[in-house]
Amino acid sequence: MNKKRAQDNADRQARLAAIQSKQRASDRKRTTLILGGIGAVVVAIIVAVTIVIVGQVQENQRIEELASQPIEGLQEFEDLSFNHTDAPVEYEQSPPVGGDHNATWTNCGIYPFEIPNENTVHSLEHGAVWITYQPDLPQAEIDTLTDLVGSSGYVLLSPYADQESPVMASAWGLQLGVDSADDDRLAVFLERYIQGEQTREPGAACSGALTPTA
Repeated sequence: MNKKRAQDNADRQARLAAIQSKQRASDRKRTTLILGGIGAVVVAIIVAVTIVIVGQVQENQRIEELASQPIEGLQEFEDLSFNHTDAPVEYEQSPPVGGDHNATWTNCGIYPFEIPNENTVHSLEHGAVWITYQPDLPQAEIDTLTDLVGSSGYVLLSPYADQESPVMASAWGLQLGVDSADDDRLAVFLERYIQGEQTREPGAACSGALTPTA
Protein backbone atom coordinates (compact mmCIF):
# COMPACT_ATOMS: atom_id res chain seq x y z
CA MET A 1 0.00 0.00 0.00
CA ASN A 2 2.79 2.38 0.96
CA LYS A 3 4.64 1.58 -2.25
CA LYS A 4 1.50 2.27 -4.32
CA ARG A 5 0.95 5.56 -2.48
CA ALA A 6 4.55 6.57 -3.05
CA GLN A 7 4.23 5.72 -6.74
CA ASP A 8 1.03 7.78 -7.01
CA ASN A 9 2.81 10.73 -5.38
CA ALA A 10 5.71 10.33 -7.76
CA ASP A 11 3.35 10.27 -10.73
CA ARG A 12 1.55 13.38 -9.52
CA GLN A 13 4.85 15.18 -9.02
CA ALA A 14 5.96 14.16 -12.50
CA ARG A 15 2.69 15.37 -14.06
CA LEU A 16 2.92 18.63 -12.10
CA ALA A 17 6.50 19.15 -13.20
CA ALA A 18 5.51 18.52 -16.82
CA ILE A 19 2.62 21.00 -16.56
CA GLN A 20 4.87 23.61 -14.95
CA SER A 21 7.54 23.08 -17.58
CA LYS A 22 4.97 23.46 -20.34
CA GLN A 23 3.60 26.62 -18.67
CA ARG A 24 7.09 28.11 -18.39
CA ALA A 25 7.72 27.38 -22.05
CA SER A 26 4.41 28.98 -22.97
CA ASP A 27 5.26 32.03 -20.82
CA ARG A 28 8.67 32.33 -22.47
CA LYS A 29 7.08 32.13 -25.91
CA ARG A 30 4.48 34.74 -25.03
CA THR A 31 7.15 37.06 -23.58
CA THR A 32 9.27 36.60 -26.70
CA LEU A 33 6.30 37.45 -28.90
CA ILE A 34 5.44 40.52 -26.80
CA LEU A 35 9.01 41.77 -26.79
CA GLY A 36 9.29 41.04 -30.48
CA GLY A 37 6.09 43.00 -31.13
CA ILE A 38 7.29 45.92 -29.01
CA GLY A 39 10.62 45.85 -30.81
CA ALA A 40 8.89 45.88 -34.19
CA VAL A 41 6.76 48.85 -33.12
CA VAL A 42 9.84 50.73 -31.84
CA VAL A 43 11.70 50.04 -35.08
CA ALA A 44 8.70 51.18 -37.11
CA ILE A 45 8.49 54.41 -35.09
CA ILE A 46 12.22 55.05 -35.50
CA VAL A 47 11.99 54.44 -39.24
CA ALA A 48 8.95 56.72 -39.57
CA VAL A 49 10.58 59.52 -37.55
CA THR A 50 13.79 59.16 -39.54
CA ILE A 51 11.87 59.42 -42.80
CA VAL A 52 10.11 62.57 -41.57
CA ILE A 53 13.36 64.16 -40.37
CA VAL A 54 15.24 63.30 -43.55
CA GLY A 55 12.33 64.58 -45.63
CA GLN A 56 12.25 67.84 -43.69
CA VAL A 57 16.01 68.29 -44.01
CA GLN A 58 15.79 67.71 -47.75
CA GLU A 59 12.89 70.16 -48.02
CA ASN A 60 14.82 72.79 -46.05
CA GLN A 61 17.81 72.31 -48.32
CA ARG A 62 15.58 72.67 -51.38
CA ILE A 63 14.08 75.92 -50.08
CA GLU A 64 17.53 77.28 -49.19
CA GLU A 65 18.75 76.49 -52.70
CA LEU A 66 15.72 78.22 -54.25
CA ALA A 67 16.25 81.21 -51.95
CA SER A 68 19.65 81.77 -53.53
CA GLN A 69 17.99 82.27 -56.94
CA PRO A 70 15.75 85.06 -58.27
CA ILE A 71 12.11 84.78 -57.17
CA GLU A 72 9.73 84.87 -60.11
CA GLY A 73 7.19 87.67 -59.81
CA LEU A 74 9.03 89.55 -57.05
CA GLN A 75 8.46 93.32 -57.10
CA GLU A 76 11.01 95.72 -55.66
CA PHE A 77 10.32 99.28 -54.47
CA GLU A 78 13.09 101.78 -53.84
CA ASP A 79 13.49 105.20 -52.22
CA LEU A 80 10.89 104.55 -49.54
CA SER A 81 10.59 107.12 -46.77
CA PHE A 82 10.89 105.99 -43.17
CA ASN A 83 9.80 108.84 -40.94
CA HIS A 84 7.75 108.30 -37.79
CA THR A 85 4.29 109.85 -37.74
CA ASP A 86 1.11 109.65 -35.68
CA ALA A 87 -1.04 110.53 -38.69
CA PRO A 88 -2.68 108.07 -41.10
CA VAL A 89 -0.52 107.33 -44.13
CA GLU A 90 -1.64 106.81 -47.72
CA TYR A 91 0.54 104.05 -49.13
CA GLU A 92 1.16 103.36 -52.81
CA GLN A 93 1.24 99.59 -52.35
CA SER A 94 -1.53 97.45 -50.95
CA PRO A 95 -0.45 96.04 -48.55
CA PRO A 96 2.29 98.61 -47.99
CA VAL A 97 5.96 97.61 -48.12
CA GLY A 98 7.51 100.68 -46.54
CA GLY A 99 7.21 104.42 -46.10
CA ASP A 100 6.41 106.69 -43.18
CA HIS A 101 4.98 104.75 -40.27
CA ASN A 102 3.90 104.81 -36.66
CA ALA A 103 6.59 104.86 -33.98
CA THR A 104 5.07 101.73 -32.41
CA TRP A 105 5.40 98.49 -34.36
CA THR A 106 2.90 95.65 -34.57
CA ASN A 107 3.95 92.56 -32.63
CA CYS A 108 4.65 89.68 -34.97
CA GLY A 109 2.13 86.85 -34.84
CA ILE A 110 -1.02 85.42 -36.39
CA TYR A 111 -4.10 87.66 -36.56
CA PRO A 112 -7.53 86.55 -37.87
CA PHE A 113 -8.46 90.18 -38.57
CA GLU A 114 -6.92 93.14 -40.38
CA ILE A 115 -4.10 94.96 -38.60
CA PRO A 116 -3.01 98.60 -38.93
CA ASN A 117 -0.79 99.53 -41.86
CA GLU A 118 1.18 102.24 -40.09
CA ASN A 119 2.30 100.01 -37.22
CA THR A 120 2.94 96.96 -39.37
CA VAL A 121 5.17 98.87 -41.78
CA HIS A 122 7.35 99.58 -38.74
CA SER A 123 7.55 95.80 -38.20
CA LEU A 124 8.80 95.43 -41.78
CA GLU A 125 11.51 97.96 -40.98
CA HIS A 126 12.64 95.57 -38.24
CA GLY A 127 13.02 92.71 -40.73
CA ALA A 128 9.61 91.08 -40.42
CA VAL A 129 7.71 89.50 -43.31
CA TRP A 130 3.99 90.19 -43.59
CA ILE A 131 1.87 87.44 -45.16
CA THR A 132 -1.61 88.63 -46.10
CA TYR A 133 -4.58 86.97 -47.75
CA GLN A 134 -7.93 87.98 -49.17
CA PRO A 135 -10.64 87.60 -46.52
CA ASP A 136 -12.61 85.08 -48.61
CA LEU A 137 -9.63 82.72 -48.94
CA PRO A 138 -10.78 79.14 -48.13
CA GLN A 139 -10.05 78.01 -44.58
CA ALA A 140 -7.87 75.16 -45.84
CA GLU A 141 -5.61 77.73 -47.50
CA ILE A 142 -5.50 79.83 -44.34
CA ASP A 143 -4.52 76.71 -42.39
CA THR A 144 -1.69 76.11 -44.85
CA LEU A 145 -0.45 79.67 -44.33
CA THR A 146 -0.68 79.23 -40.57
CA ASP A 147 1.46 76.09 -40.79
CA LEU A 148 3.91 77.91 -43.06
CA VAL A 149 4.29 80.80 -40.64
CA GLY A 150 4.65 78.43 -37.69
CA SER A 151 6.25 79.97 -34.62
CA SER A 152 8.62 82.31 -36.42
CA GLY A 153 9.33 85.40 -34.36
CA TYR A 154 9.48 87.73 -37.37
CA VAL A 155 6.34 86.97 -39.40
CA LEU A 156 2.88 88.52 -39.34
CA LEU A 157 -0.14 86.77 -40.86
CA SER A 158 -3.47 88.54 -41.38
CA PRO A 159 -6.30 89.05 -43.86
CA TYR A 160 -6.16 92.14 -46.08
CA ALA A 161 -9.20 93.17 -48.08
CA ASP A 162 -7.60 95.58 -50.54
CA GLN A 163 -5.05 93.39 -52.32
CA GLU A 164 -4.98 92.02 -55.86
CA SER A 165 -3.61 88.50 -55.32
CA PRO A 166 -5.21 85.86 -53.08
CA VAL A 167 -2.00 85.69 -51.03
CA MET A 168 0.81 88.22 -50.76
CA ALA A 169 4.17 88.33 -49.00
CA SER A 170 5.66 91.70 -48.13
CA ALA A 171 8.98 92.79 -46.67
CA TRP A 172 10.55 96.25 -46.60
CA GLY A 173 10.65 97.33 -50.25
CA LEU A 174 9.66 93.90 -51.55
CA GLN A 175 6.40 92.18 -52.46
CA LEU A 176 5.22 88.92 -54.02
CA GLY A 177 1.68 88.00 -55.02
CA VAL A 178 0.63 84.36 -55.55
CA ASP A 179 -2.62 82.54 -56.30
CA SER A 180 -2.31 79.76 -53.72
CA ALA A 181 -1.02 79.17 -50.21
CA ASP A 182 0.77 76.10 -51.58
CA ASP A 183 3.03 78.20 -53.82
CA ASP A 184 6.68 77.33 -53.07
CA ARG A 185 7.70 80.94 -53.54
CA LEU A 186 6.13 81.89 -50.21
CA ALA A 187 8.51 79.63 -48.28
CA VAL A 188 11.38 80.93 -50.39
CA PHE A 189 10.36 84.52 -49.64
CA LEU A 190 10.33 83.77 -45.90
CA GLU A 191 13.69 82.04 -46.08
CA ARG A 192 15.32 84.96 -47.87
CA TYR A 193 13.69 87.99 -46.28
CA ILE A 194 13.00 87.22 -42.61
CA GLN A 195 15.67 89.49 -41.12
CA GLY A 196 17.09 89.65 -44.63
CA GLU A 197 19.48 92.14 -46.18
CA GLN A 198 16.59 94.55 -46.84
CA THR A 199 16.13 95.04 -43.08
CA ARG A 200 16.62 98.69 -42.16
CA GLU A 201 17.04 98.01 -38.43
CA PRO A 202 18.69 94.57 -38.03
CA GLY A 203 18.16 93.01 -34.63
CA ALA A 204 15.24 95.28 -33.70
CA ALA A 205 12.39 93.50 -31.93
CA CYS A 206 9.06 92.38 -33.36
CA SER A 207 7.48 91.96 -29.94
CA GLY A 208 6.86 94.06 -26.85
CA ALA A 209 4.87 96.74 -28.65
CA LEU A 210 1.35 96.79 -30.17
CA THR A 211 -0.87 93.70 -30.21
CA PRO A 212 -3.92 94.76 -32.24
CA THR A 213 -7.41 93.59 -31.36
CA ALA A 214 -10.37 93.09 -33.65
